[in-house]
Amino acid sequence: MKRPQLLRSACAVAISFILAPQAISAEEVERIEVTGTHIKRTDMEGASPMTVLTAEDIAKSGAQDISQLLSKLPVSGSGTFSTQGNNSDDTANGGAAVSLRGLGADSTLVLLNGRRIAVSSFAKSIDTAFVDINSIPISAVKRIDIVKDGASATYGSDAIAGVINIILKKDFEGFEVNGKVAETVEDGGGQQSGSILFGTDAANGKAHTTVIFDYFKERETLFGDRDYSKSANQTANGGSDFRSSAGNPGSYIPATIGADGSITPKSDQFSWTPDVNCPAADVKGAYCRYDYAPVMTSTPESTRVGLSVFQDYEFNDELKLFAEMMYQHNESVVKGAASPSFGEFYMLNSNPLFTSGAATNPFAGEDLTMRRRLTETGPRQKSSESDSARVVMGLNGFLSDWEWEVAYTYSYNRNHEYGEQGFVWTPRLQEAINSGAFNPLATTQMGDVIDQISVNTTRSGKSTTNAVDGKIAGEVFAMPAGAVSMAVGFEYREEKLSDNPDELFKRGEIFGTEATEASGERDQKSLFVEFAVPLFEQLEAQLAVRYEDYSDFGDTTNPKVALRYTPLDNVTIRASWGEAFRAPSLVQLGLGPSQESPGLVDTVRCPQTNLPEDCTAQERTVIFSGNPNLQPEESTSYNLGGVWQMTDELSVGVDYWNYDQDGLITSDTQYLVNTQGDDPAVVKREPSAGGVPGRIIEIYDQFGNLGSQTTDGIDFDMAYKFSTASAGDFGFSYNLTWVNSFDQVREDGTKRELAGEYQHPDYRWTAAMDWGVDAWQASARLNYIGEFQDNIDAGAEGTIDSMITLDMNVSYIGFDHWNLTLGANNILNEEPPFSGADFMGYDQGTHSAIGALWYAKASYRF
Repeated sequence: MKRPQLLRSACAVAISFILAPQAISAEEVERIEVTGTHIKRTDMEGASPMTVLTAEDIAKSGAQDISQLLSKLPVSGSGTFSTQGNNSDDTANGGAAVSLRGLGADSTLVLLNGRRIAVSSFAKSIDTAFVDINSIPISAVKRIDIVKDGASATYGSDAIAGVINIILKKDFEGFEVNGKVAETVEDGGGQQSGSILFGTDAANGKAHTTVIFDYFKERETLFGDRDYSKSANQTANGGSDFRSSAGNPGSYIPATIGADGSITPKSDQFSWTPDVNCPAADVKGAYCRYDYAPVMTSTPESTRVGLSVFQDYEFNDELKLFAEMMYQHNESVVKGAASPSFGEFYMLNSNPLFTSGAATNPFAGEDLTMRRRLTETGPRQKSSESDSARVVMGLNGFLSDWEWEVAYTYSYNRNHEYGEQGFVWTPRLQEAINSGAFNPLATTQMGDVIDQISVNTTRSGKSTTNAVDGKIAGEVFAMPAGAVSMAVGFEYREEKLSDNPDELFKRGEIFGTEATEASGERDQKSLFVEFAVPLFEQLEAQLAVRYEDYSDFGDTTNPKVALRYTPLDNVTIRASWGEAFRAPSLVQLGLGPSQESPGLVDTVRCPQTNLPEDCTAQERTVIFSGNPNLQPEESTSYNLGGVWQMTDELSVGVDYWNYDQDGLITSDTQYLVNTQGDDPAVVKREPSAGGVPGRIIEIYDQFGNLGSQTTDGIDFDMAYKFSTASAGDFGFSYNLTWVNSFDQVREDGTKRELAGEYQHPDYRWTAAMDWGVDAWQASARLNYIGEFQDNIDAGAEGTIDSMITLDMNVSYIGFDHWNLTLGANNILNEEPPFSGADFMGYDQGTHSAIGALWYAKASYRF
């Protein structure tokens, strides 16, 4: 598709904004490479708003990994996720990503040293393509640049919300060993990590080598390890009873069994009935309930090991070779409750157990189906392994006064997932029931039948990116206010992705698990040009445009224009406008029929029954598919703000930002049920009874370009630092993001306001204080997430309270070569505020359940 061409600028920017007071680089007099522009600048402050986190900022934050670091940024929003909440139903266990502005992890472009990384081969929540930031070791990070406006004119697809460029320590000098131990004050959790960094120049001074080894291990935390999440029955906390309707003993209803094995409950004649042996405390409504929360993973056991090697070689002053080689291996183990059956099995009236008298049919003369938990096979357990590798080879140098660079990048992410326990082979279980070897009316089974029906599952995926890019930049002509600079370049990229569950899942012979099946490939060609134009002595324009052509949907052109005005030496006013886009992910285009189990309200039955099973969010089976006809999302964003360096010690920055996104690629299964819940082609149901539609069996959904969303707000940043003669040096900073509006408009024109609603707090801020005197250094961080409404789609009401946590650490650097640190995150052990939307009693997409985490770190360097 073609868009009108305009101008564009990409630049980098302004305020080093969170977790530390601002610092002015000593290298500002040189031309430096800044994220957001292909033209080197003489300073970091440009026309687009940007956050810069240095290695010192990262250390002061106390973050254990990049995921924890970035999730605390006020600019992070809904769609940010980590390993918290990984379980046997997750489709991307072990992964983590950040969603800038709440526009989605797939709308935030993540770069490594300015170049792309292969996305995870396992999408999050079936559809979200993301770069797994858990594949990047925090010990290797030199700096993180975050461009906070649309940047497709510079970097292409996915940069709708902005860009996170993680810059590694490829120029490290010396030898450094780090060790860290962290422990929670609650049950579960705890971490150990270590790293070795080595960097040296060759004897001839022409080459430099950096080697970084990193290790990280985290122990598991179960929902049962926290008082507020140890039971899925949240009524004692003011919530709902989320216990499963598939218990052991189970619940039964007569059914019609087709010749093909199809099962149709006779809900028009009978009601579901709990087993007579179900404990009274577990009977609720028509079902025998099961409390799955205590055995489920909150944060999985994880291990990460990585090795990075960087090599530079200078042939002469005008030609240099660079190479980057990285490998990361991650493992995690997740646990879930035993596999549930929601009517996948039947028991004929002629079953040998009935005819022999070994069991009594609760509906004499009828065939039965059941809701039953297969606790006999044990809790479900999955292990996940992820291997990520990246190789970059390139040359850069000078051609006359023009600087050029060309490089080849190969990157892959390979995932394997193994169902190790608790997974059941559907045909064999049905055969065992038919033969009488497995008795669904009993809570225990005899003989080796469990071994016969149990099966190990597998799932594997691979995502690769091959790319060649090149650019050349220099001054083209002079103007009265200075020289006009230009950068022009190209990129060719090939992407492939496959996600393959085992054959048993494809044939529908495994129940109690979620998996996806997807495949696709594409190639992309792009050309870009960028100008830095000094219009007047105090006014500079940044103009850029990028053209991209995709093999699977067509082409697109995206411009950007930005202005930087400095009426006074200590005042900078900036404005930017640009268009951005996100190409449909290969998963969204090529997803095969995949099963998921979201919590949905049956809004068709609820008004007629008023039953909790219909009026509160319950697990529903959704068969989800990709859509090869998807078009890219398109976005327009603009920013207006400025920075005032009021004194040498005090600076203040304010920016207004605005995003308008069209052609949103998404799904809205709850809305599908709300509007088409009585359409049998969309929602398969049990037979109606007394004019009341039957219960949901399956829902059929797929991706689409389903409307638009707009959001705007203000970022406010302040930094103050001063020195005293006896008490040392002090630094203070405050960084706020206020979301004024966040509106989604569906395809039919209906509007939904999300600002202040579930997972969209209006306010996030971080306040920091740093202090240093002699050999002592200390830091403190307050992290605030504002209140927001609970999830009305899940039948929850009320407000989720705000949450504020305090992180502190102190370091001693008085020993030769040694640095010792003691600290704690969430030092006051604040619990996440209550949410009635889900079984764990809090919003795990927004708040952390780790609690207080104390750590000690030692570093040795020479």
